[in-house]
Amino acid sequence: MSKQHDRLQRISVKNNHLQVAGRPAEQLVAMAGGTPCYIYDRKSLTERVQSLRSVMPSDLKLHYAIKANPMPAVVYHLAGLVDGLDVASQREMMVAISSGIDPESISFAGPAKRVEELRAAVAASIVINVESSLELERLYQLSLELPIKPKIAFRVNPDFELKSSGMKMAGGPKQFGIDAELMPDVLSGLDTEKVDFYGFHIYSGSQNLNPDALIDAHGKTFELAARLCDLAPVPVRHVNIGGGLGIPYFPGEQALDLIPVAEHLKKLMEARSGRLKNAEIVMELGRYLVGEAGYYFCQITDKKKSRGQTYLMTDGGLHHHLSNSGNFGQVIRKNYPVLIASRIASEEKEIVEIVGPLCTPLDIVGAKLELPVAGVGDLVVVLQSGAYGATASPQKFLSHPEVKEILI
Repeated sequence: MSKQHDRLQRISVKNNHLQVAGRPAEQLVAMAGGTPCYIYDRKSLTERVQSLRSVMPSDLKLHYAIKANPMPAVVYHLAGLVDGLDVASQREMMVAISSGIDPESISFAGPAKRVEELRAAVAASIVINVESSLELERLYQLSLELPIKPKIAFRVNPDFELKSSGMKMAGGPKQFGIDAELMPDVLSGLDTEKVDFYGFHIYSGSQNLNPDALIDAHGKTFELAARLCDLAPVPVRHVNIGGGLGIPYFPGEQALDLIPVAEHLKKLMEARSGRLKNAEIVMELGRYLVGEAGYYFCQITDKKKSRGQTYLMTDGGLHHHLSNSGNFGQVIRKNYPVLIASRIASEEKEIVEIVGPLCTPLDIVGAKLELPVAGVGDLVVVLQSGAYGATASPQKFLSHPEVKEILI
């Protein structure tokens, strides 16, 4: 049996009903047009950015990685709170541009950018994180075709990784960026007549709850950045040190202690010398900014027993929330925090399997959960659902209705 997270003190409850943004969950679901739906809390997004700024170095720039949640309303809100946006596709780029943020505060990363995407990014005057020598050559060619000089930074694959990371994106052979040992030759041959060089993007991993691992990675990142800056043919304007800050999802996980991470970053910022000293330092965050601000709701459509096991059947599942189902990188499936929205607490409980409407045993909302006794019509809510939800899920799988989203 999987026990629920100790999350009740971090959510709002009134009359035993879940409240989101100061309103009953049932009211917001009705506003969204019914289930299944995602509801994002605007105030929670604002408070997360404010809390980060209160502890991080004052001269550290914060960027939002749109891939975590590209819903336009979410992006537009965060664009007014952060210093820049990072995109991973042309469609995300258009959302970022529509936010009204300065195009030079937008960066574009991706290991296999199409020429059409590169052309669009150059025309939009955003900074392109170059991930291969061929990509650089393509940008040289575009500088001859377009009246705008391409703005570039180099995404670097360092020779270290972010330890204890949920998703390692550096160290060893990777499809991301240019290997650090190749960068001296790349920089020595850089044609600054054809491209406008901004700096470096050094991203080593994500979803990390270990302060010591983050501190270790930040120290190595600053060391590598300093060496690269000294090799650069022109002054470096910015260095993106990536993100990596995680949020707790599963039993036993604790929220990341930011204080030691922030204090170490302050020391690194103050100790900068050489060309790195005058470079803008950027921290790029996605999940950490939006993950805890999102709630996924689905409705119980049936309840039945099979050989002693109680099943709650719902109208939502992996086609809307793939990461919660366990099919988005989990080796051993664990439950996200799941609640019955109208019965947050109850002495009468039962062990249930919560499943979706798809014809596959992979469609799991929650497995072996001890929850208040629920029935047809009740709302099931999955917490920690603000990141990698709707757009990270196969919504057209089996042709069920697409999920609704609102920011409130």
